[in-house]
Amino acid sequence: MSQKLVCNCNGTMPLDSKALGVPVHRSLCRQEVGSFLKALDGSESLVVACTQEGALFGELAAQADKPLMAPLRFVNIREVAGWTQEAKQSTPKIAALLALAEMPEAEPVPVVNYESQGRLLIVGAGSQAIPWAEKLSDSLDVSVLCTEPSDLPLVRNYPIYTGTVSKLDGYLGKFSVDWDLQNPIDPEMCTRCGACVEVCPENAIDLSFQIDLNKCKSHRACVSACASIGAISFDRADRKRSVEFDLILDLRTDPKMRMSQTPQGYFAPGRDPLEQALQVNQLLEMVGEFEKPKYFSYNEKVCAHGRNGKVGCSACVDVCSTGAISSLFKGGQGSVEVNPNLCMGCGACATVCPSGAMRYNYPSVVHQGKELKALATVYLAEAKKLNQAPAPSLLLHTLKAGTQLIDGLGRSAHVLPKQFEGLPSFVIPYGIEHIASTGLDLWLGALSYGFSEINLLLSGEEDPAYRAALETQSDLANAILQAYGFDARIHLIAADSVDDLQCVSKAMGVLRQRGALAALCPPASFGLSLQKRETIEAVLEYLQKHAKTPLPEAGVVLPKSSLLGGLAINKDACTLCMSCVSSCPEGALLDNPDEPILAFIEKQCVQCGICAQTCPEHALTLAPRLQTVEQRKQKIVLNETQAFHCISCGKPFGTLKMVDLMLMKLGAHGAFAGAAMDRLKMCGDCRVVDMVKKET
Repeated sequence: MSQKLVCNCNGTMPLDSKALGVPVHRSLCRQEVGSFLKALDGSESLVVACTQEGALFGELAAQADKPLMAPLRFVNIREVAGWTQEAKQSTPKIAALLALAEMPEAEPVPVVNYESQGRLLIVGAGSQAIPWAEKLSDSLDVSVLCTEPSDLPLVRNYPIYTGTVSKLDGYLGKFSVDWDLQNPIDPEMCTRCGACVEVCPENAIDLSFQIDLNKCKSHRACVSACASIGAISFDRADRKRSVEFDLILDLRTDPKMRMSQTPQGYFAPGRDPLEQALQVNQLLEMVGEFEKPKYFSYNEKVCAHGRNGKVGCSACVDVCSTGAISSLFKGGQGSVEVNPNLCMGCGACATVCPSGAMRYNYPSVVHQGKELKALATVYLAEAKKLNQAPAPSLLLHTLKAGTQLIDGLGRSAHVLPKQFEGLPSFVIPYGIEHIASTGLDLWLGALSYGFSEINLLLSGEEDPAYRAALETQSDLANAILQAYGFDARIHLIAADSVDDLQCVSKAMGVLRQRGALAALCPPASFGLSLQKRETIEAVLEYLQKHAKTPLPEAGVVLPKSSLLGGLAINKDACTLCMSCVSSCPEGALLDNPDEPILAFIEKQCVQCGICAQTCPEHALTLAPRLQTVEQRKQKIVLNETQAFHCISCGKPFGTLKMVDLMLMKLGAHGAFAGAAMDRLKMCGDCRVVDMVKKET
């Protein structure tokens, strides 16, 4: 257990000390700060229900004589509960948030390391790049790539290149830049002596020490003047240049890296001087050794990216906004490769992955499931005592941007309650690293724990691909719920920016006016698994048990994006060649070694479509649907036929349909005329024996 220090912020929050079971302070950060200092002497961990003065409390804890036994934790109850229009009804939510703050921290994850020595390349028009180079050259190892000419400094304090960027990729500490030297003058060899400027009859060369080819009449007097230096060549064969850098300051209006989340160490402020100054300040701090979490875990064994040279699922590759995930085929087997240095931790890859091969670990779904179960359990228990809202609503949001939105809304609702709607008493916010990292397993798991609905707060900074993915996944989740007779319980609240308080206020007003919903089912006791499919199967079984309407025998059709579903087969076209069996990455398709039977276990299918692409007869079609748990576990026969027996030894070696098809296609060929036709009816061994006999 932890000590809990709760403050009503100078009486501005109507907190119920008796209901919360803890004393309520009025000015913990001022006159009553002694209570905090006294609590530091205790042996229990300490939870302070105030984020406003977190810095002050942290400083006091650091100055204390006795070291803390456990990390000091803070939880915000003011903006999300105490300053809302329903503050007096928010006791269950406050109790749940306090309980969440007591939960153990997530297990640490591996880290990704970076090292930057301060080798900076400034790319852009010389008129902007060179002034910044002059300012930064004392602090960093600066180079400049001028994409537009400008007067060059006569003193060579740092390298200056010219040309057009052809390739720019990498990450902090390891950027690779390729460019083409298009001008006859190579500024790296040029001493800026000015001899070429003096002799040029067309004045085609100025203090940028680049030749204006529109003015140049090819007298080549400049070449003669520079002969001893060799900086000028009109016939230069090798124009390509490539250098590695630690940091990039890209001042072009059309930067090379256009992904929504650019790598660490890459800054592209454009031509706005203020934005340039702000990002240069950040750039100066990017020298040294750094680390970040390794957000993901990848299990190649269950990946459905590709088999037999065919690409199946590429959802993670398509949704990644940083270019961190790429396709990889070796020996016909497809997998994906993730560059952890480029990964920015959005988690969208895990959200859209149908097999669970890509897993988000910061934190894991297992840890989040434990926290959500605690939130729901405490809320429901306290609400029952007070005869309040039947079930809480979960508001998922990106930790940083979403918190800014929610806190801003809470403060506005407190000061201007007639203009802004704070969070209803039954809405519990839950911050995650990135809103795109959450998907079906967590949403449905939360509903099974007693939450009545899931609202996803988008704060405007998300890549469009992430929004599209969340919309697709929420449509699928709602289709699954509707199959069991429930109404839609997964919703998106899309703000335009972290300042778009009106959008969130309007959404909260709609929820308050509607009121709290009842839970779909009694709270489940199972925990969420690291394996996505395992979690989904457990939740589906639980929802089916408490469904309002039973699933029909034929199942319910789901959207095309579904990771659940079966296969439709054209038995007339299928020859039972079993190529689909060898291509299935999940073992959903099975053959029989003794007789020509194609079987299928729907529970194993992830709807990747590799089987349909592999089938030479195009006999298979994906059938996204939801069937009962019992049906999905069963091994069913998709197709079967009579075996064809070797006319020589009697051993079965194929299907009757396959041999008939082979005879029909090859029978007209001269090589199989006469007795040779009979060899097509033999197994491989007998065919060889027959050929040897005929030759001897």
